[in-house]
Amino acid sequence: MKNKKSASALISDLKRKTRKAYNSEDKIRIIIEGMRGETTIAELCRKESIHQENKIRVLEIW
Repeated sequence: MKNKKSASALISDLKRKTRKAYNSEDKIRIIIEGMRGETTIAELCRKESIHQENKIRVLEIW
C-alpha cells in the first residue's frame, strides 16, 4: 500500500517546493533598488513577486 499523506501535508509540501528562495546577491540588489527610490516599494515587490505581508519586512530593512 502506498504511503498516503493528509491534504494539509500535501499543501505544505507544495508551498515549500514553490516558495522562491532569494540568495544574498538578490536580497542586496532588491534593497539597493529600493533605496534608489526610482520605483515605489509596492511596484518593486510586485516586480520581484514579494507577497504583501512580506513587504513589511522589506520596509523594516530600509
